[in-house]
Amino acid sequence: MSQTCQERPDIVLIGAGVMSASFAALIRSLDPSLTISVFEALDSCAKESSEAWNNAGTGHAAYCELNYTTRRPDGSIDMAKALDVNTEFDLSRQLWAHLVEKGWITDPSSFIRRCPHMSFVRGEENVAFLRARYETMVRHHCFDTMAYSEDAAQIAEWAPLMMARRRPGETLAATRVEQGTDVDFGTLTRTLFNNLRNEPGIDVHYRHKVTALDREGRGTGGNPRWRVSVQNTETGETRTVSAGFVFVGAGGAALELLKGADLPEAHGYAGFPVSGLFLHADNLDLCQRHTAKVYGKAAVGSPPMSVPHLDTRIIGGRPYLLFGPYAGFTTKFLKSGRWTDLPRSITTDNARAMFDVMVDNRDLVRYLIGQVLQKPSSRFAALQDFYPSARQHDWRVAVAGQRVQIIKRENGRGTLKFGTEVLSTQDHSLAAVLGASPGASIAASVALKVVQQNFASRLPEWRTRLEAIIPSYGLDLRKDESACRRIREQTGRVLGI
Repeated sequence: MSQTCQERPDIVLIGAGVMSASFAALIRSLDPSLTISVFEALDSCAKESSEAWNNAGTGHAAYCELNYTTRRPDGSIDMAKALDVNTEFDLSRQLWAHLVEKGWITDPSSFIRRCPHMSFVRGEENVAFLRARYETMVRHHCFDTMAYSEDAAQIAEWAPLMMARRRPGETLAATRVEQGTDVDFGTLTRTLFNNLRNEPGIDVHYRHKVTALDREGRGTGGNPRWRVSVQNTETGETRTVSAGFVFVGAGGAALELLKGADLPEAHGYAGFPVSGLFLHADNLDLCQRHTAKVYGKAAVGSPPMSVPHLDTRIIGGRPYLLFGPYAGFTTKFLKSGRWTDLPRSITTDNARAMFDVMVDNRDLVRYLIGQVLQKPSSRFAALQDFYPSARQHDWRVAVAGQRVQIIKRENGRGTLKFGTEVLSTQDHSLAAVLGASPGASIAASVALKVVQQNFASRLPEWRTRLEAIIPSYGLDLRKDESACRRIREQTGRVLGI
């Protein structure tokens, strides 16, 4: 093993992605005496969805993602989800700012940079929607820096590549928020794990796969414990550790572990995997002429993660442009997974829910089939729809990370859920993160939710520390305008954004 393995750690983390890194950073900041063991099946951290090339790198704050706002039957705009995501990203900013001040992050520009967020639509119906969306959102203090334009010349100043050689007189509109961000979640995750490995009482083990979770009963003090079975994938050696609390941040692998543990809370859950591709360009001239993340409108039936967008990316300190994603379908739950992941996950417990989803989401099924069968020329045509003067030789294909959407029974019927969800056991001894976007962007919110749900008895003693780490703790930034402005100014200054 890379480090001596603790036999009875307070906490075991399964998976070494941004979710595990964020939870570990928060919980150790609250109680430095807690012992933690981390097990990751791959040879280093951030190899799956957290890796920069496996996600869009958008600091999701609902500035540009149109799927977070919907029209009500009376024509008004419902922005409740947008407000939730927006202020959840504030929690991530606060945790990151705390880690900068703590010295865990020495150079925040290594993983986060300011990058304007834009929405761009065409056609009268879409323009009317974007205008109504802007008029609703700009009145709220969380979104009052949003700008709107239907003027082609103004939009060309914001996104010159997208307007070059575009047909004159086209009906179009855009919004822009200067304070958006591009985030390299892979670099952030590696930075946090480099610090965690140097902390006393924390051991991190790569090439170690958790194969089973079994309840041990209650240990000293009557607290429940878990027997975690682990296999060294290099040597084949197996061993078990006894954990007081288990956090499953293993992405697409989480569902199989939860099912194997026979958790009542996971009964009825299933997963629907979605893969994807991006086109990317490294031509410096192009990269310097487009400095924004520009999101369009999703195709009918497509999942939210498939909303087309043309993005500025900074990866490893170098600028790139990404366009996509082009959705696809595979039966793997991870990029490094097995083709048998999906069929192995189907049981008598969840088969009906999966059937319901297939019946109720025929548009999505047709969309995914079309995406799988799409030719390279069709992918490039979709890029030209966004960026008319694009040249094919500037762009190459990159395979994005796997996402597993949640399927669960609601009101007696299987429902496909979009978003990120925390599942906690009733005895507060295990928590798991399921789902997809906004994902990594709200990792701090997920970590805080895990603490609140599973360490409630310690919240009174931790309150002062929580308020120092998360200054908005106990406040509602959706309603407290003064606190929202103060905290955004402070975190923006510390993070250099």
